Amino acid sequence: MNRLSGSKTADLLTSDSCPVCKNYISVRFFEPAPQPLATLGWPETADEAKAMTRLSLDFKQCLSCNHVWNTSFSYDAIPYQINPSRMYNDGSIWQGHMVDTRALLLERVKDAPTVIEVGCGEGHFLRALADLFNDDGRFIGFDPDGSGESGKGLEFFARVFDPLFDVERFKPDLIVMRHVLEHLTRPLEFVQKLAWASGAIEKPLWFFAEVPCIDKVFEAGRLSDFFYEHPSHFSSRSFRTLLENVGDVVDFQTGYSGEVIYALARVLPQDYQASQVTRTESFFERSKESISFIKVQLRNLALSGKKTVIWGGTGKAAAFINLFSANSEDFPWVVDSDETKVGYHVPGAGQLIRSPREIKSDYIDVVIIPSQWRARDISKQIRRMQFSIGQILIEHQGKLVDFQKEEHPY
Repeated sequence: MNRLSGSKTADLLTSDSCPVCKNYISVRFFEPAPQPLATLGWPETADEAKAMTRLSLDFKQCLSCNHVWNTSFSYDAIPYQINPSRMYNDGSIWQGHMVDTRALLLERVKDAPTVIEVGCGEGHFLRALADLFNDDGRFIGFDPDGSGESGKGLEFFARVFDPLFDVERFKPDLIVMRHVLEHLTRPLEFVQKLAWASGAIEKPLWFFAEVPCIDKVFEAGRLSDFFYEHPSHFSSRSFRTLLENVGDVVDFQTGYSGEVIYALARVLPQDYQASQVTRTESFFERSKESISFIKVQLRNLALSGKKTVIWGGTGKAAAFINLFSANSEDFPWVVDSDETKVGYHVPGAGQLIRSPREIKSDYIDVVIIPSQWRARDISKQIRRMQFSIGQILIEHQGKLVDFQKEEHPY
C-alpha cells in the first residue's frame, strides 16, 4: 500500500467539501495564474480584451468520486444575463452526436410529451426535438441568458429553472440538461431537489444530462479544459455518483470520442424521504402543542405553591428552562449534581445554580429532571441524601409525567 508522509499529506489535503458527493478529503489539482473569462466576456476591442479582469483558478480533486472543481469560483464574476454563451457546434461529427442523443430520448418519451430543457441557450436542440414530434406536445426552454432566437417555436422563460416549483407547475415527461451541470457550484443540491420534486407528479419523469468529460484530461495531461466559467469538471465516476442521486440510471455513455458523458435516468423520489417528511411534519406540529401544554403545567405548578426544584442548570436543563419559560420568579431553585457548575447562573433565565446540599428542607414537593436519561441516577442520589420527595417529573410525549408512577422508557 502506498502511503504519504504526514507532512506530505498536510501539504496536499484540503478541507473543501466536494459539490458532488460531499466528501471532505480533497487534494490540490491545478492552480494556474488568474485568467479572464473565456466564454462569456466578449470584448469588442483588443484593449478591452487585454484589460479584462483576471479571476482565480484554484482546482481541487475529490479523493472519493474524482470530481474536480474550482474552489475560488464566484457567480458574481459571471455576466450571464448580459453576455450570451455561444457554444454552438455545427461540425458533422457533433451534429451526428446530437441526432443520436435525440434518438435516445425518442425511445423513452412518446405521445405529445412535455419536455423542458434547462439552459436551452438559443434553443437549437429543443427545437429539433420538437420537430421530431411534429410540435405535438409542449417544449419549454429555461435560460437566464437566452438570446432573441430562444423563444421561436418554443415556450421560453428567461430565468433560472427551479425544480421545486417548475416540476409541479409544468409536470414534464422529460427534463434535458445539456452542458449546464458543469456551470453549477452545487450540482448535488440541484439533482436532489429534482428527485424530490418528481414526487409531486403522478407520472414517470425522465432526466437526461450531458457534461464535458475530463477522463482524457487525466490520460493526456491537458490543461486548457480548465477555465473560469466551468466551476465543475466531471469524470465518468463523479458524473455517475451525481446521477445516482436522481433515481434509476438506465443509460450511461460517453460520446463524441469520449469528450462528453451523458446519462438518462428515471427520476425517483426516495421512499424513505417521503415517509420521513410525514414523521417530521408530525413532530413539528406536536412540538408546538407540547410547548403550550408543558408551559401550562409549569404555570399551574408555580401557582400551587409547591416547593419545586429543577435538577440541572446547563445543557438540556438550560434548554428545558428556556423552552418552557421556567422563569426565576416561579422556579428560583435550580441545583446540579456537578459541583463545577455551582455558583454560575442558568443561561438565559438567570437562576443561581446551587449544590443539592444547599437544600435546607428535608421535604421537596416536586423535582423536575429535564435530562430524562439521568433521572434514575439522580433519584438514587436524592435517596442517598435522604430527601423526601413528593414527585419526580420528566418530560415525555409532550407533557410532564410522574417518573415513579407513569409509563416511560427511562
